[in-house]
Amino acid sequence: MKYEYFIGRRYLMAKQRQTFISLITLLSIAGVMVGVMALIVVIAVMSGFESDLKSRILGGQAHVVLLRYGGAFTDYGAVMRRVEDTPGVEGATPFIYTQIMLRSADGTSGAVLRGVDPESAGRVIPSLKGVSFENGNKENRDPDVGVSIPGIVLGKELAKSLGVQKGDAVHLISPKGMLSPMGHLPAMRRFTVVGFFESGMYEYDGTFAYIHLEEAQRLLRMPEAVTGIEVRVKDVYGARKVADRIVDKLGFPFWARDWMQMNRNLFTALKLEKIVMFIILTLIVLVAAFNIASTLIMTVMEKTRDIAILKTMGATDKSIRTIFVFKGMVIGTMGTLLGMISGFILCAALKRYRIVELTGDIYYFTTTLPVKLELPDVFGIVFATLVICFLATLYPSRQASKLDPVQAIRYG
Repeated sequence: MKYEYFIGRRYLMAKQRQTFISLITLLSIAGVMVGVMALIVVIAVMSGFESDLKSRILGGQAHVVLLRYGGAFTDYGAVMRRVEDTPGVEGATPFIYTQIMLRSADGTSGAVLRGVDPESAGRVIPSLKGVSFENGNKENRDPDVGVSIPGIVLGKELAKSLGVQKGDAVHLISPKGMLSPMGHLPAMRRFTVVGFFESGMYEYDGTFAYIHLEEAQRLLRMPEAVTGIEVRVKDVYGARKVADRIVDKLGFPFWARDWMQMNRNLFTALKLEKIVMFIILTLIVLVAAFNIASTLIMTVMEKTRDIAILKTMGATDKSIRTIFVFKGMVIGTMGTLLGMISGFILCAALKRYRIVELTGDIYYFTTTLPVKLELPDVFGIVFATLVICFLATLYPSRQASKLDPVQAIRYG
């Protein structure tokens, strides 16, 4: 062991008359530990929130949505076949999208109506896998139109707001009605609730209602037409490239949006919040670094005679700097290691136990606090902490190396 490290280790073990310096050393270690622990837990929670949000969004919507300038189009069968032949595409399904009102015996609510093909929708949107619009009571007929009442699938939260259960009737009111002597009349049709879906995203579960594609075409007077085509790709992070391939293949007037574009504002805000939280919580480590600098400055003042003796024995300025940098880095490393261990334990506890419950109408989805530890984040936190601790040692160690041994021995 080099003598610089030996002396630095001895300086860490304060004598009885240096109890104050020892206390500040412990406070420095505790400060670094708390800062690192807070950084790890907060960044892990934000990473978990972002990851969970992505998985829930992708569970309730397609990776790519293909649309046509000018609105609906009719030749969607041929377009779908060309889309499915595009490299990287896993599945495609047509859809109709519009805003409607739903009225039940207990309430009224606005909703987003999506007409889907049950045979292909499950291959594109996981939350619709196995969906069926079959009405179990086929003998029940709508007296207004004289045909069997079709089925509708509601989001779980939307069903709660309407106060309906499976088998209950709801009236669907669409603004696309007809002109009469009384003016414009909205279209109204009775449906039977045949099921519910739950994606985990409150925004989807409280807004979306699904009916059969053919029923949507009849209701909205769009025979053989659809709003667009939803596409599922093999690589979710390569969705933009696949969307560009589809548009290049089909040409104008088609255009496409991928899931990252549709949720760009949300994920940009999450990324910005993560960066800001990292900067703010790094201030805790910065305060601890000031304590490290204070500890080293007081140690230099206490060991002035020792430094002078070392210099007279041939110790170089670099060796003196090394002694105090070593002491400061030991304090910083100990605090960092303890903070990492504490952070990992707290993250495991948050992940295992239902300590914090999230409200769906505020946090987009209903779940416990999501936690996801990512190695790049941990390495970044550890690296930033050690760099701050190292910078805190530079001034005290430089001042120690500049001591004049003659003056130090005479007045020390």
